[in-house]
Amino acid sequence: MPIKSYRDIEAYQRAKALVVPMHQLAAGLPGHEQFDLCDQIRRASNSVVANIVEGYSHKDTPAKAKQFWRIAMGSANEMVEHLETAIALEYTSQDVCQPYLEEYTIVAKQLNKLIRTWHKF
Repeated sequence: MPIKSYRDIEAYQRAKALVVPMHQLAAGLPGHEQFDLCDQIRRASNSVVANIVEGYSHKDTPAKAKQFWRIAMGSANEMVEHLETAIALEYTSQDVCQPYLEEYTIVAKQLNKLIRTWHKF
């Protein structure tokens, strides 16, 4: 299926679907993490989505688009680390986070493929 909008990018769709659950998960973490881990989770989950969109806005300049998609991929990988940290600190369980860990791993892989295969629009 051709990509006619950033909304057609599957990595965007997956990352967008994770924003609300990540904000909800962050809201359930201990209060003393409000300005640390909670904030990082919210910001990183938003960053994945925002950088996919911004990269697509530069679709006619592949180097620039890929730069934003690399940032999005970094944020997806950052989310994996934040979730693993929350599990290690026993703020949440492996069972709760496993689907999110898998989704962010898929998003990162999809972005990596997009970066490798994108050509001038």
